[in-house]
Amino acid sequence: MRHYVGGGFDTSGVPFPLFDPARGVAVGEAPSASRELVDRAVGAAREALRGPWAVWSPADRSRLLHRVADGIEHRFEEFVDAECADTGKPRDLATAVDIPRAVANFRSYADLLAGRGERSWHTDTPDGRGALNYTVRKPLGVVAVISPWNLPLLLLTWKVAPALATGNTVVAKPSELTPGTACLLAEVMAEAGVPAGVFNVVHGGGADAAGQWLTEHPGVDAVAFTGESRTGSTIMRAAAARLAPVSFELGGKNAGLVFADADLEQAVAGTLRSSFTHSGQVCLCTERVYVERSVFDAFAEALAAGARASTGYGPMVSAAHRDKVLGYLGKAAADGEVLAGGGTPRFGDDRDGGFWVEPTVLAGLPEDHPVVREEIFGPVVHLAPFDTEEEALAYANAGPYGLAATVWTGDVGRAHRVAPALDVGIAWVNTWNLRDLRTPFGGVKASGIGREGGDHSLDFFSEPMNVCVKL
Repeated sequence: MRHYVGGGFDTSGVPFPLFDPARGVAVGEAPSASRELVDRAVGAAREALRGPWAVWSPADRSRLLHRVADGIEHRFEEFVDAECADTGKPRDLATAVDIPRAVANFRSYADLLAGRGERSWHTDTPDGRGALNYTVRKPLGVVAVISPWNLPLLLLTWKVAPALATGNTVVAKPSELTPGTACLLAEVMAEAGVPAGVFNVVHGGGADAAGQWLTEHPGVDAVAFTGESRTGSTIMRAAAARLAPVSFELGGKNAGLVFADADLEQAVAGTLRSSFTHSGQVCLCTERVYVERSVFDAFAEALAAGARASTGYGPMVSAAHRDKVLGYLGKAAADGEVLAGGGTPRFGDDRDGGFWVEPTVLAGLPEDHPVVREEIFGPVVHLAPFDTEEEALAYANAGPYGLAATVWTGDVGRAHRVAPALDVGIAWVNTWNLRDLRTPFGGVKASGIGREGGDHSLDFFSEPMNVCVKL
């Protein structure tokens, strides 16, 4: 594990341990960046803005992003190995989702950039000769990218690709729990011909460490962050001191609505997927499901049976996160009903030392209970009945978060009434996590600021300038 600063690799700094989540054992270490190294990374990124990178055309940058995508594909299995080693997620998930999506991130922004144009206006003037106004989009400058541990490569590249596409330079800080794929990405960047200083990686923690020093740095022009809402608030305060723009994708306590007219088998299968993919460690996962009363018992029985039969799920990312999730399950067992799961599985092998939690289905808790109100970020879903469409919407829209929701119904009219009425950034009807990378992605309330995806990301990472020419 190495830092990557100014086009070179660096191993300086006090090492911190890395753990295999599946077995709970230390398997390596990574260096923690000093404040001086963060300064050097920001300085290298600033210098690169004034170097050859400044005159690269959009077509040049588009071709570069395709070369980066090619490089990830060429080392596909290495990225899968690193992703699984860091997060403990099942190999088929990393193979089918995380690494292909990283490739798609670079390719999609390369293609969007190549086909993007600017706007112009012909303006009347008193002398009749007119004027021409047109826009030019310029990079923001040095961008700090702070990425989380749950989808480390996918979410890192989701921000790095549009930042580079628009001509910025980047200093990335991956989660200290999952640094492996960021290190590999730095190698691919170097192999693809990214100029020195355009892309940099520093490792370390958040508070009083690389994360804080980077987001507070006066040489950083913008911050793009995915992670916990409280951390987003801290970063926002740091950025506000210098009026730096921020793009945040934060936490969620996502709701699912199941109506009696839904295909129940489809709704159960979709909810199992939306609640337990990556053991619930995805910001889009469903943690609250409201089911129309007439089908509540049938749905609850089927979902609990599906949870008990679940295999191939992964561990929590760390011992601390496992203990947090188990703490919530203890509160739920004391105050409600555990329909499935609720503890730690036993395997009879070295996985018994890992950070595992069973897929868990709960019921019977009041709406103001911490398990229903607070983000758990684990394989935990709570079920509650509703009687009317209005009641379902009131339950779903309650609380501080507003990232995503699912609606399961066979009534097309209801689908078009309910989905837009949800206070979220994205609502899925009869599916979950079906993504088009051109569409806006983000949350409302405590779930984020701004939108990512397609032109929305390209707009965030660039500043429009107007040029007026008198004719």
